[in-house]
Amino acid sequence: MQTETRQKKNKYEIDMTNGTLMDKLISFSLPLMLSGILQLMFNAVDIIVVGRFTGSSALAAVGSTTALINVFTNLFIGISLGANVLVARFYAAGREKEMSETVHTAIALALVSGLIMAVVGVVFARGALTLMDTPADVIGQSALYMRIYFVGMPFFMLYNYGAAILRAVGDTKRPLIFLIVSGVINALLNLFLVIAWDMGVAGVAIATVISQMISCILVLRCLYQTQGSYQLRFSKLAIRGEYVGQIFQVGVPAGIQSTVINFSNVLLQSSVNSFGSIAMAGYTAANNILGFLYVSVNSITQACMSFTSQNYGAGKKKRMDKVLLECMLLSVVFALLLGSSAYLFGPEILQIYTTDPDVIACGMEIMLYTTVTYFLCGLMDLFPGALRGMGHSAVPMILSVIGTVGTRIVWIYGIFPQHRSLKILFISYPASWIITIAMQVICYYFVRRSVYAKMPDDM
Repeated sequence: MQTETRQKKNKYEIDMTNGTLMDKLISFSLPLMLSGILQLMFNAVDIIVVGRFTGSSALAAVGSTTALINVFTNLFIGISLGANVLVARFYAAGREKEMSETVHTAIALALVSGLIMAVVGVVFARGALTLMDTPADVIGQSALYMRIYFVGMPFFMLYNYGAAILRAVGDTKRPLIFLIVSGVINALLNLFLVIAWDMGVAGVAIATVISQMISCILVLRCLYQTQGSYQLRFSKLAIRGEYVGQIFQVGVPAGIQSTVINFSNVLLQSSVNSFGSIAMAGYTAANNILGFLYVSVNSITQACMSFTSQNYGAGKKKRMDKVLLECMLLSVVFALLLGSSAYLFGPEILQIYTTDPDVIACGMEIMLYTTVTYFLCGLMDLFPGALRGMGHSAVPMILSVIGTVGTRIVWIYGIFPQHRSLKILFISYPASWIITIAMQVICYYFVRRSVYAKMPDDM
C-alpha cells in the first residue's frame, strides 16, 4: 500500500522492491547513461570553443587543469554515493524520519564541502599547477580558469548530492532534464562570452559556474517541492554525526578508489608519452571514446547499487541476487554492443579527432585491447556496486586498487620495459580487469554470506 501511494505521488520514482526487474533497471540506467554522455559532450563544447576562438595556449590552459580538478572533486563525488545508498535503504524500509534527516544531512554536507573546496581551489590553484610543472606561458590562464571554476564548487556539490538523492528513489529522468537545460545554457554562454566578449578562458569558466548554479537551483527546487519523505526544508539543514558516519563508510572508499585509479592512468599516460606525439594524440582520442563507454557502463553499476540498497532495506535477499544477475547481463550486452561498435567504426570515429592516418592507426591499436574487452570493466565494477548497496565499501575499494592500480604499476615498470609496444602496454587494461574480477567475486561471496545470515528469510 505504501508503495502504491508513493507511485501515485510521483511518476518519476521507480519501485525497486516489487515487480519485474529488467525493465526497471533499463528505465533507471538509460537516463543516467544519457546524462553522462551529454556531460562529456558539453565538456567537449568548452574545449572546442576555447580552442577555436581563443587559441592553442588557452586550450592548453583549460586542458592542463582537468587532472587536477578531478583529483579535488573525485573524493567528494564518491561520498555522494554514500548518501545515495543510505537514502535508498531508508526509503525502501519506510523509515521516513531517518530518511528526512539523511537528506538534510547530505545537503548540508554538500554545502559545507563545496565551500571548503571553493576556498582551497581559489587559494592553492597556482601552487598546485606549479607542482604539476605547468608551463610558464599557460600557468596564468590555467590558474585563472581554476579559481573561477572552483568558485562554483558549492553549486557543483549541491547538484551532485541532490541528484544522488533523486536517484536513490529511482528518479534519473529529472536530473537528466536539469543537465540538458544547464548544458544548453553553458554552450550558449560559451559562445557569447568567448566569441562576442572575447573573455577567453575566463568566459568558459564563468559559463560553467553559471550553468552549475542553474542545475543546482533546479535540483534543490525539485527536492523542495516534492511531497515525499525526501522533501527538503532549508530550516532543517543540519549535519548529524550518526548519518555522516554511515555516508562516509560507503562514500569515502568509493571516492578514494576513483582518485587512485585516476593516478594509475597518469602513470599510463607517461608511458604513452615515451612513444612520441603521434601515440599521445592516438591515446587522447581513444581515451575520449573510452570515456563514453565508461559513463554508459557506470550507469548500470549505479542502478545495481541503488536497487541493491533498496532491497537490502526491504529485507529482500532473493531480489538482491536477481538484481546483480540481471545487471551483469545488462552490462555485458551494453558493453559488448557499444565497445565492439566503437572498434568496428573506429576509423570513422577517430577522424572526428584527427585526419592523420598514423594517429588513427595508434588509436585503433589501443582500442582493440580496451573497447572490445570493456565488458570486463563493467563486470569488475558491478560487484563493488552491489557491496556498496549492502553498506560494504572499504574492502571492495582495497581490492579494486590492488587489482587495477597494482597490476598496471607492475605491468608498466616490470613487463612493459622488456617489451615496449602499445599492444603490450594496453593489454594491461583487460589483464587488470580480469584479476580484479576474480578478487571481487571472492570478496562478494564472503560478504554476501555474512550479510544474508543477519537478515530474516524472505517473505
